[in-house]
Amino acid sequence: MRVGVVRELSPDEGRVSLTPHAVNELTRAGHRVTVEAGAGGESSLSDEAYREAGAVVVAEAADVYENSELMVKVYGPTPEECVYLKESSILLSFLSLPINTAMMKALIGSRCVAFAAESVRDGHGRLPVLTPMSEIAGRLVPQIGAHYLQRQSGGRGILLGGAVGVRPGRVVILGGGIVGAAAARVASGLGAEVVVIDRDLDRLRALEGGRLRNVTTLASSRLAIQEAAITADLLIGAVLVVSSRTPALVAEETVGGMKEGSVIVDVDVDEGGCVETSRPTTLSEPVFKKHGVTHYCVKNVPASVPVTATRALSNALLPYVRKLAGLGLRDSLNSDAGLARGVAVAEGRVVDAVLARESGMEHNSISSVLPLNAEAGL
Repeated sequence: MRVGVVRELSPDEGRVSLTPHAVNELTRAGHRVTVEAGAGGESSLSDEAYREAGAVVVAEAADVYENSELMVKVYGPTPEECVYLKESSILLSFLSLPINTAMMKALIGSRCVAFAAESVRDGHGRLPVLTPMSEIAGRLVPQIGAHYLQRQSGGRGILLGGAVGVRPGRVVILGGGIVGAAAARVASGLGAEVVVIDRDLDRLRALEGGRLRNVTTLASSRLAIQEAAITADLLIGAVLVVSSRTPALVAEETVGGMKEGSVIVDVDVDEGGCVETSRPTTLSEPVFKKHGVTHYCVKNVPASVPVTATRALSNALLPYVRKLAGLGLRDSLNSDAGLARGVAVAEGRVVDAVLARESGMEHNSISSVLPLNAEAGL
């Protein structure tokens, strides 16, 4: 199969989808990989490294799209890239379609088969492509919050770890999943007082079982969230509903009641965010203030550490790229139900049931759109 990798055009996006190591695995298996020049530059991956791995390096993204059947990206295509997609194209990338209706319409119009990497499942129902990015984001956000709590950064002047005879800062984390658990471990390590709120009691039990210092758990409810948020020095939103817009759990009125100079880091703002006052920001302009509270709402937090994040993402994507390239689309979907769950749109129709419901679009089962049986001959 012909596989393509391009330089990402989303603002401040320094990651690239596949490293030379992954490319070498594909080319050794007989696949042709075309890479846009400079695609790995911000991740310290040179064009020469891709050539040595067996890739064909070309100057223009248009040539990559023209010569590729499977496009592997970090984020979905920008409007200028959508024109290159066609009915025979397969796209694998993070898409965030519940809040990106323009991209969804463009993908539907192209009639390509688009996989939302954040929806791909493994045999245990986990999210294997999203997980490493969530782990990185979770480890970063307490450090980010600690920075913006400093007085020179516009914060209250709080040290999360406190000092001898002085109480530590209070960190409230909404969501005890991959991001929330990683954030709790780092915040605990910094010496903060940490409260994790989730409606899944099994997640909370797992955190309790980790015996993290100064970490307590709380069952989610509207009043519990409101009361905890108002007392927080750092509020971390780590809520994700797959294929759906993240619910706004923290009302603007609650934000207005938070302490002057406190900080909100809303990690899942690319899916809408769980704080009513959140809006997407970029790594170039990461924060804004509302009601005296600093909001950090960067939708691609792992892109701030592209050298690490690129390698983690490539490791997670490679098994699925290898499967799609080696077996083809039909056999890959027939053999891997978790991969099939990642298909968002195909041949001009929405095949993700949750996405269809959220967007008000007609839902079509994937088997009714793509010929997934041997007789159909995809």
